[in-house]
Amino acid sequence: MIADLEGGSLPVDLQTLTSEMRACALCTDLPLGPNPIFQISAAARMLIVGQAPGRITHGKGRPFDDPSGDRLRAWLALDRETFYTDPRIGIFPMGLCFPGGGPGGDKPPPEICARTWRQPVLDRLPKVELTLVLGAYAIAWHLPHLKGKSVVQAVQSAAEGQDKVFVLPHPSPRNNRWLRQNAWFEETVVPRIQATVRRLLDAPAGHAGHGAEEGPHG
Repeated sequence: MIADLEGGSLPVDLQTLTSEMRACALCTDLPLGPNPIFQISAAARMLIVGQAPGRITHGKGRPFDDPSGDRLRAWLALDRETFYTDPRIGIFPMGLCFPGGGPGGDKPPPEICARTWRQPVLDRLPKVELTLVLGAYAIAWHLPHLKGKSVVQAVQSAAEGQDKVFVLPHPSPRNNRWLRQNAWFEETVVPRIQATVRRLLDAPAGHAGHGAEEGPHG
């Protein structure tokens, strides 16, 4: 197993790497124990990056199999079967396991998880043409220039899918108030995301569109 990205040799292919991740036990203080949850294929064209599996997801062993996932699939205009079975859809959170709960929600994903696994996986996903970034920890890693920005600022900064990236608020029901106060997201940004996803998944292999739908800022 890779001990850390900073030392040791890397697995030679994605299949080996995913096997290593599923057997990962780097964190010894997880309240429910290790249970890496992700959905990765070399065929992935779209990559969803969030924070870490929640308690419900940990129990079910499948990413976004909860009310947050229902809302996310609605934003993407994808049914459950496509979301979970289409190899072109990848799901790779910043933390692979449930980190435990805290007073204001789940604890942050352990830093060692991203440090160990993230870049090796991304290096082995050459077909990804769209990245959907959810939450502060994913933003800080994938879009470091937006680190520390508010959710509104981060979402607006990528509202047209610049550089093949959209930033989304977390689809958790805890964000219902944010969504009511920022109706522009579902009115203007979500349609762009849906059009991009539709074009990406409808296109034949090797002929996916480039960039996102053009349109005015939301």
